[in-house]
Amino acid sequence: MSETVAIASDHAGVELKEALKGELKLLGLTPLDLGTTGPTSVDYPDFANALAEALKNGKAARGVLICGSGIGISIAANRHKHIRAALCHNEEVAVLSRQHNDANVLALGARVVSDAQAKKILRAFFTTDFEGGRHARRVEKMS
Repeated sequence: MSETVAIASDHAGVELKEALKGELKLLGLTPLDLGTTGPTSVDYPDFANALAEALKNGKAARGVLICGSGIGISIAANRHKHIRAALCHNEEVAVLSRQHNDANVLALGARVVSDAQAKKILRAFFTTDFEGGRHARRVEKMS
């Protein structure tokens, strides 16, 4: 059974969200699309909250959030105690966010990274494991 990954965006991230759903499938993951679905202006906190709820309720193990810059939606997500959203602009940061911080949500800015770069970042994030050890102690202090 494949891991379910919740994915959500505001209006600025709809096109990138659709592209990344296909990339998740290529990785053997099952995307759970929480919206939005079109270009009509919406509020990113609503989608960050929906994704946080999906993780809390066990509907998904990890998530991807997208807005224009990635900043607002990552801030909104990180208000939830069980979320560790990492805003990643390159593969190295994605890898480190998983290895050292056990990030469970990848945040991206659709106006900041290209579709091709976003796919590389997503692949790095979802193929990297948490290292544990000294990092586990630090992550525990954030819980």
